Amino acid sequence: MMRKIKIAATQMECTWNTDENIQKAEELIRQATGEGANIILLQELFETPYFCQQQKFEYMKLATPVENNKAILHMQKLAKELQVVIPVSFFERTANTAFNSVAILDADGTNLGIYRKTHIPDGLPYAEKFYFSPGDTGFQVWNTAYGKIGVGICWDQWFPEAARCMVLQGAEILLYPTAIGSEPNLNIDSKPHWQHCMQGHAAANMVPVVASNRIGTEIDGTEMTFYGSSFISDHHGTILKQADRSTQMVLVQEVDLDQNATERREWGIFRDRRPEMYQTIITHGK
Repeated sequence: MMRKIKIAATQMECTWNTDENIQKAEELIRQATGEGANIILLQELFETPYFCQQQKFEYMKLATPVENNKAILHMQKLAKELQVVIPVSFFERTANTAFNSVAILDADGTNLGIYRKTHIPDGLPYAEKFYFSPGDTGFQVWNTAYGKIGVGICWDQWFPEAARCMVLQGAEILLYPTAIGSEPNLNIDSKPHWQHCMQGHAAANMVPVVASNRIGTEIDGTEMTFYGSSFISDHHGTILKQADRSTQMVLVQEVDLDQNATERREWGIFRDRRPEMYQTIITHGK
């Protein structure tokens, strides 16, 4: 039995014109669909520049409820038209709380639900704790028209526990919308480390990984250059498709979910887990 689908990663530059950003995202989705993609990942917070470089109360006004978010409403129609799955990253407002969230849009346009970013970074230029509360949804898996997906958001991608939680719940693909680039305060290039970490999640859990990052230089008092390098890895952690650091791109890759599942069973890594021996993960550092 074969269950072959095509997964896609995109990357693009964002401006303060939200409508233009949404239109650009639509163009990338249509391009991916033209290449046969079934599940298409957009980058983190693509409606605007990455406003978390600065701590500004005025940017808190960017948050919207799920039902009023422009990108979600637009992409629901597009998902239904093209019969594709689109996780949509957005700045969510609910009552008096704000989250860094993703709406999971199925291939009929239905919003299957919301994941709220669990791990929130702090420290410039990633001052996200100023804007977002830690997510309260827990790690979830979404049974879409084309397979079961798990979605983490940017900083979540550095935590192996998050990936394992999603795969234990049946995720067949892990997707990570991202906004990462230059580190003005650290003076390092984190791109290789960033990729290697997610490749490790793919290899350890034997599922493909899709990462979509933004590109371009954004200046807002400080300056950040996002390094793109969006990629798709196979279930062994090997990068199959990779974008460059600066070009708007679409990556599409076919995967066989049933073959991957067979290999996971044959390899025995989930059979041989010993959860009762892992209590240090829970208790250490409390």
